[in-house]
Amino acid sequence: MSITPVEIRHVELDRRPLGYERRAVERLLEEIAASFEDVWRERADLRDEIERLESELHRQREIEEALRSTLLSAERMADELRARAHREADLIVEEARARAREIAGSAEAEQERVHAEIRRLRALEADVRAEYRAFLASALERLEGGPTGGLEESGRDRHQAA
Repeated sequence: MSITPVEIRHVELDRRPLGYERRAVERLLEEIAASFEDVWRERADLRDEIERLESELHRQREIEEALRSTLLSAERMADELRARAHREADLIVEEARARAREIAGSAEAEQERVHAEIRRLRALEADVRAEYRAFLASALERLEGGPTGGLEESGRDRHQAA
């Protein structure tokens, strides 16, 4: 049974000619002592609970700080990885562009070589045609304008040999 401070103030003890009744005073003191012990126990329990909660709060704050630190490290690492990936991608793109320029230059050189070969072959064709025309013209001239006896003689020579 707990006694509140208000109840203690309003306790009326029976009076006797020489003071208060001893049993009532002892009973009141016993109740006050029991109540005071209960309050001390509760106070001690609450102090223990406060210490436990403060310890838990401290532990939770340490965990929070570790998580915050880990999160910041992870964000930094992600940023670094992202930056590295961008640099590598830029390098790959630049290498691809350089290779494309090299291939395009090579293709242009090959195209120019092919065009030069085509020009050379056309010139050669024109020369061969001209020589062939000259040959045909010469042969035609021999056939048409040359001595007829020359052909007939060669025919006679063939008959005599037979």
